[in-house]
Amino acid sequence: MTERIVVIGAGPVGIRFAEELLPLVSEGRATVTVLGAETANPYNRVLLAELAVGEASADELTLATAAGLPGIDLRLGARAVRIDRGAQLVELADGSDVGYDRLVLATGARSIVPTLDGLDKLGPDGTGLDTRLTAGVCVLRDLADAEQVRAVVERGGRVVVLGAGVLGIELAMLLADAGAVPSVAHFGPMPMPRQLDRGSASILSTALASAGVTLVPHTRAEGVIGVEGDDGIRRFRALASSDGKRIEGDLLVLSCGVRARTELAEAAGLRIGNGVLVDSSLRSWSDPRIHAIGDCAHLADPAEHLHERQVPGGPHGLIGPGWRQASWLAATIAAELDGIGDAAEFTDEHPGVVVLKGELVDIASAGDVSADPFAPVPAGEGAPGIAVWADPEHGTYVKMATRDGILTGFVAVGMPRAAAELSVLYLRGSELPADRSLLLRLDDPDADVVAPAGRDATLCICNAVTVGQIEDAIDDGCGSVAAIGDCTRAGTGCGGCRARITELLHDRAEAVA
Repeated sequence: MTERIVVIGAGPVGIRFAEELLPLVSEGRATVTVLGAETANPYNRVLLAELAVGEASADELTLATAAGLPGIDLRLGARAVRIDRGAQLVELADGSDVGYDRLVLATGARSIVPTLDGLDKLGPDGTGLDTRLTAGVCVLRDLADAEQVRAVVERGGRVVVLGAGVLGIELAMLLADAGAVPSVAHFGPMPMPRQLDRGSASILSTALASAGVTLVPHTRAEGVIGVEGDDGIRRFRALASSDGKRIEGDLLVLSCGVRARTELAEAAGLRIGNGVLVDSSLRSWSDPRIHAIGDCAHLADPAEHLHERQVPGGPHGLIGPGWRQASWLAATIAAELDGIGDAAEFTDEHPGVVVLKGELVDIASAGDVSADPFAPVPAGEGAPGIAVWADPEHGTYVKMATRDGILTGFVAVGMPRAAAELSVLYLRGSELPADRSLLLRLDDPDADVVAPAGRDATLCICNAVTVGQIEDAIDDGCGSVAAIGDCTRAGTGCGGCRARITELLHDRAEAVA
């Protein structure tokens, strides 16, 4: 019997899941229908900032077309509006419906739009999923937003970014490099407070200032000041804060975090936490025929948390874990169709390593790096191991936190090779070398130091591609970042590893010269 699989969501995670099901489709063991609310071919949303400043083309963002998914029914402009669990149907906005035996939710997340005086919500956008905002205000979540940013960048305009998280800082760096004039307003005292400690944030702030990015800390945004043009349309002119500051600009980009899209699931009666609650089989707590993956999935053990009002945890918010969920679920479905009922559980890995993309500064961070190495330790508690290297003059900083020698958190600024090794050690739950300076010496071009992980080091975290796999691809004839991406998928996620891939290409070329 052929399994009818329906996927709601044609973003990176939904498309990766469909790609992994291609063997089942070609064998006639499953039919797969992918429903995408947008009319454009599925694209990598993670790279929208690069598209907005002209560093990437629309073709580079494209994930798939109908021709690239042979046998899969890819429906664009098909917005799901209701899940009828009893009849096992997904109803669409055009009045049609699609039947399923197994439903996979890959609905992703929506940008959080803060409540600001003067910020108008003008009705549904072209997809019917989000709300159009005051002219000159966007969230950089789709292609239309990227076009709006691009128009301002091309004339060297002023862009105000509200929010100093990873995406806000990445965008500001790209804007400055493209010739725009960016300002980043944020509530706290330092940028990227979830990933950085005081030392690393200070070095990042210095680097941003030298690149032409204005940071405006301690900003409690209260309102949007607009000006009505000759066409009668009210457009953004300035962001107003509670202390009277006015940050003027031609465009306001809201980078205030995201929230899982759970409206369809909640309306269908599925249990919701910080996403659609799924167990270790990525199945909904409420319906075994429904799965959730990616930014809409909240993985938690129902045996432990079923009766809790607030379930801890939530979606990762990173593309790598979503892709791993997609691949695991596709393999599990194939095993079930083969009659193998005891498939391994999906285990939630470490929270991912966060890599700040941009040529201005290299930053990687993971785990908790807030501990002060000189803070007093309460009686009866064990002190974490903290090692810190700081060279503000040259923009480098490394902090490593351990428990019983095992790396539990790190931040590395301006030390890309040390960051790569620390990422491997962190994701493996490994011990640090007894001589911590070994890691620091990796970034000295004159030092003859072998990286502890060597060819086994994970270079592309999103797709779990190692240095060795990329070197082998180069040896097999892949002569560009794009070719390596086609061969190994490295560099096709967040794009943060592309500079390192370029470096490997250069090193291998010199080695054979």
